[in-house]
Amino acid sequence: MKSKVYFISVSELDYPETIQSKLAHLLDHAKLFDYIKPSQRVCLKMHFGEEGNTGFVKPQYLQVICRKIKEKQAQPFLSDTNTLYHGLRTNSKDHLNIAYSHGFTPAETGAEVIIPDDNLANNCSDLEINRKYIKTAQVVSEFVKANALVGVAHFKGHIMTGFGGALKNIGMGCATRKGKLQQHSTVAPIVYLDNCTGCGACVEVCPSKAIVLKNKKACIDKIKCIGCASCIAACNYQAIDVPWDSGGDTIQEKMIEYASAVLDKQKGKSAFINFCLKITKECDCLAKDDPRIVPDIGILASLDPVSLDKACLDLVQQRADRDILRELHPKRDGLKQLKYADMLGLGNLDYDLVKI
Repeated sequence: MKSKVYFISVSELDYPETIQSKLAHLLDHAKLFDYIKPSQRVCLKMHFGEEGNTGFVKPQYLQVICRKIKEKQAQPFLSDTNTLYHGLRTNSKDHLNIAYSHGFTPAETGAEVIIPDDNLANNCSDLEINRKYIKTAQVVSEFVKANALVGVAHFKGHIMTGFGGALKNIGMGCATRKGKLQQHSTVAPIVYLDNCTGCGACVEVCPSKAIVLKNKKACIDKIKCIGCASCIAACNYQAIDVPWDSGGDTIQEKMIEYASAVLDKQKGKSAFINFCLKITKECDCLAKDDPRIVPDIGILASLDPVSLDKACLDLVQQRADRDILRELHPKRDGLKQLKYADMLGLGNLDYDLVKI
């Protein structure tokens, strides 16, 4: 049976107030939150954006979502996990500060922001899943202990997975730092010496000090490397990449196994909203203002994260009139994550698009 994906179009010419109105109309029509009961704590899994990034879902749109949840007499809160790579979102204090500086305050959104410190054992849960790669998933407890879960994602390209949407927001986004390392740890990049200029940008961003310059060329210590891909993003000369032909693409399947750990706990108690606005080549973790790769498309919502991501991917391709994300990330096949999620029963690749 096909899953329903609800869609309302949005243009970059729309004012934020217009987009807020469209979002409210979408949620009312989709009846997305009918599973939420009075007095429940509802976790909205967010990405608050890195400093200098402008692609993240804006707080005024979260205000609409929180209001709709409160109409169910439930209590929403916004949450995310700390990052594996170095930056302002590495620890809970600085992460909360960047969230507030981007406008995600209780006054603006109508919800508390909670960013658990995963250095504390009581904030972490070990979930036995016994999948192909992951036997025990290490996730932040808030996402599995909340009475209900709403994934709110910015759909965009991604340097490691081809694209990021609802599934990545849950699979990578709900993991502890140890869990993120577990997903990345076998993805050690290699250096193409002919392209390397010795600029040192990769050395500066490496959080594990795994890169040094030798004879004016980058050299990566695979033992120290944590596979976070910060160096790939920092290199402007295409001198660093992952050896995909030797299994580097397993990160997508590990990510989906992590998503299954969370969503199996929240089965029948989760919904997903993707914003196909300011669709960029790279994710919101990069501290820069990337341009759009296609015009704004709209907002999509579903109870099925697989159908939702597939619908977003299809709409981006239709708008670009080609597979632009594969063009931008030629070695990253984003369909791999969708097919594996479908195989694990997280949702359906087939869907009905309901235009609002």
